[in-house]
Amino acid sequence: MPELEYKHQLKNVLHYPQLDTVLMVENFIREHSGDFKKRPLWEHLPKKMMYQTFCVIFDYLLESGKIGVDRQGKIAWIWDPEGVRKYLAQEHLAWK
Repeated sequence: MPELEYKHQLKNVLHYPQLDTVLMVENFIREHSGDFKKRPLWEHLPKKMMYQTFCVIFDYLLESGKIGVDRQGKIAWIWDPEGVRKYLAQEHLAWK
């Protein structure tokens, strides 16, 4: 059932973002990790976009595990594939 809800949400999207726009938001969040809440983050982006488009990008980054939101609502970049590889390479931390 969750898949049906997700597909239903996709039908309500007004505008799908271009790759350069997604990358711009990713880079901005990475550079300003922990500085902004959702709405102020959108207002401080270097390139203007519709709020609905920003929400699509935000939801994608949140669902893919690239960003996290703390109790205060501030957005932080949490994606670190190199750090994960480093820890997984250590035998005492390996999955069994």
